[in-house]
Amino acid sequence: MRRYALLATLLLSSTAAAAATCGSDASGFNAWKQQFAQEASAQGVGQRGLDALAGTQYATRTISADRNQKSFKYSLDDFLRIRGADTIVAQGRKKIANNPNFFSGLEQRYGVPASVVVAIWGMETGFGNFMGDSNVLSAISTLAYDCRRTDFFTPHALAALQLVDRGSLSSGTVGAMHGEVGHTQFLPGNVARFGVDADNNGVVDLTNQSDALASTANFLRQKGWQPGAGFQEGQPNFAVIQQWNAAGVYQKAIAQMAGRIDNG
Repeated sequence: MRRYALLATLLLSSTAAAAATCGSDASGFNAWKQQFAQEASAQGVGQRGLDALAGTQYATRTISADRNQKSFKYSLDDFLRIRGADTIVAQGRKKIANNPNFFSGLEQRYGVPASVVVAIWGMETGFGNFMGDSNVLSAISTLAYDCRRTDFFTPHALAALQLVDRGSLSSGTVGAMHGEVGHTQFLPGNVARFGVDADNNGVVDLTNQSDALASTANFLRQKGWQPGAGFQEGQPNFAVIQQWNAAGVYQKAIAQMAGRIDNG
């Protein structure tokens, strides 16, 4: 399995990209792209990545979604019902039963139970049934340009361009509204840091099921997962699940569904 270690170093050197002038509407986006292209080139982004950046468009839907986010206010029971927890649990058990060698291999390599990986998979994209309909490069570039959270999204934009150079993303890759990609919805910087080429084809591709699930297990392990320790609220590995998503109800839902998958 191959990982793009060079991409991780790219994330650590994003301060130079802050020089590109951010904005609060579409009017300055093209000027920002020209500035950002120079800085990306200085960070080692190649022609494929720069061409992809040049083709990006200001993502109005992404900005609207980002500025109108609402916290998760549902009770846990309501959240589980609305997200279809019973279906995720039932289908999750079938996914593991239908591919036992793959999932046991994940557990052996990373120490993360298959039930946790599968619960995340089901929660994020309904097991790959809907991985988003937004252009990833446009979304992540728009968020890096937007002054509200440019510091957070600039490293992800740089990583996205490098991933284009390496073949992990393309100018046409679609994903979620904030630029998350693949079966378990990784931001580009997390693809760079935690992505795994599970099928050994030389490319980390989170739209590939094997790569995505191995990358998810790797993310959790690298974030401090303790093999064999519990993952319900109050147990050691729940703190790792908390690093997957900031919403408390989301964290509890993952843990509970994974527990139900295990106890089926």
